[in-house]
Amino acid sequence: MTEIKTLNKISPVGLECFDKQKYICGDEFENPEAIMVRSASMHDMPVGDKLLAVARAGAGVNNIPVSEMAEKGIVVFNTPGANANAVKELVLLGLFLSSRKVLDGIDWVKTIKNEGDAVGKLVEKGKAPFAGPEIQGKTLGVIGLGAIGIKVANAAVHLGMNVIGYDPYISVSAAWTINKAVKYTSSLKDIFENSDYISLHVPLTPDTKGMINSTSIATMKHGVRILNFARADLVVAADVIAAANEGQISSYVTDFPTAEIIGEKNCIAIPHLGASTPESEDNCAKMAAEELIQYLENGNIVNSVNLPNVSLEKSGDKRICIIHKNIPNIIATITAVISKENLNIDNMINKSRGEMAYSIFDVSGEVNTQKIHDIETIDGIIKVRVI
Repeated sequence: MTEIKTLNKISPVGLECFDKQKYICGDEFENPEAIMVRSASMHDMPVGDKLLAVARAGAGVNNIPVSEMAEKGIVVFNTPGANANAVKELVLLGLFLSSRKVLDGIDWVKTIKNEGDAVGKLVEKGKAPFAGPEIQGKTLGVIGLGAIGIKVANAAVHLGMNVIGYDPYISVSAAWTINKAVKYTSSLKDIFENSDYISLHVPLTPDTKGMINSTSIATMKHGVRILNFARADLVVAADVIAAANEGQISSYVTDFPTAEIIGEKNCIAIPHLGASTPESEDNCAKMAAEELIQYLENGNIVNSVNLPNVSLEKSGDKRICIIHKNIPNIIATITAVISKENLNIDNMINKSRGEMAYSIFDVSGEVNTQKIHDIETIDGIIKVRVI
């Protein structure tokens, strides 16, 4: 039986994907073949020598030592798009909360709870400070047109907004799903200068860290409203707070609270609820399970964050899956070793991702222990598996 260790409570919808004749799932295994995780930190967690893959039921993988896993020949998967609709809906809520001072109004209403029959008149008299603009006809700049960004952009169009989208790395498949009314721009300057609202949907990288700062904020419209449902460090908190106090930013809404932002003027901090829906948890768990099954049973990699995506239809008697360094001549060396002694390569595929690479060889003939050992001794080989 193949052991799947769960580090968090995983939706039964995902666990039900595993054939009970082949797999056993639980949190008690010490040396499993695969791990399913949501938010539990794996950075200080020892891993056994049988571990082949880790599947994160969600998009972010900050809780997993991704690079270290690759060096050990362990594939790390995430589930992009599985929670996209849930996040989109919360972004839309953030969009409305940034415009209409509903939260402040609710807090104020609580102060007149004991006013009896006077409540009605007090409400009419005291509601003025909580007025805010409608979003229809306003311009929304969407930075990052991935699974979530596209859904936000398309929804905003249907709400009557003018939408500008920015993403220098947009995929062809993603581009096909964008509403034609969304204006695409290749310039962040265009987004900053023309948007009444800006929504961030990019990963945290050295290039995007602190992209919302005093310099970029200064180029934005006075009173701009910024939505950050991606990562806290995309903004420089001190600069956002200063701009919010001065009125340059009318509202900053984030799903990633930090100590600096909480309770600050014109800042709304939501406790990371983007994917907190039962539907999202089911979708993420199911996708994570399907990714593990594909890899464990067929060697195919889909949605990996530390190795290239590689899929090959099965042929031949056996499948040899090899994780290795992306170095010159290694494929020729592997091929020579496999082909030696009447082992025929029926089909193969190789792809790389930075310093890492992954190859699948479908072969006809006997793959014995000595053959595997010969492959493992090649310089740059990290892990060899036969299916």
